[in-house]
Amino acid sequence: MRIGIALAALLTFAALQMPLKEADAATSEAERAKICEEAEARYQDLFGKPSKDEPVTIVKMYKYTFCPAVLKVKQGTTVRWVNVDKRTSHSVWFKEQGKEESDRLFSEENVELKLDFPPGDLGYLCGPHHEKEGMKARIIITE
Repeated sequence: MRIGIALAALLTFAALQMPLKEADAATSEAERAKICEEAEARYQDLFGKPSKDEPVTIVKMYKYTFCPAVLKVKQGTTVRWVNVDKRTSHSVWFKEQGKEESDRLFSEENVELKLDFPPGDLGYLCGPHHEKEGMKARIIITE
């Protein structure tokens, strides 16, 4: 009987946690959207134009977040990662693909990579900050 009561309590607790996890995910997405909006404003302040007006695809690094978190590009596209943080350095590392980590990028510095990976869904991260949720991202490469 005690096992049944304990199991019922555990299942009730687990059921109550499900909506919290969904709410946390929604909050995280809302927080990420706000951070990415701030990153774009900072980019425009630094470089005098929207990132979409650049001749290459831009990923901004700001407040321990890659913006955008998911990017879809054609194979062979050049992507520029730009650090728009004020005091934090970041890197770009396609670790799972066996690529070397980029040098640390300080404020206003960037690295460009031509994405010649085969089509697929690739994860990448910031070497010094990969334990932070926002410092992991994905690029979906199409033909």
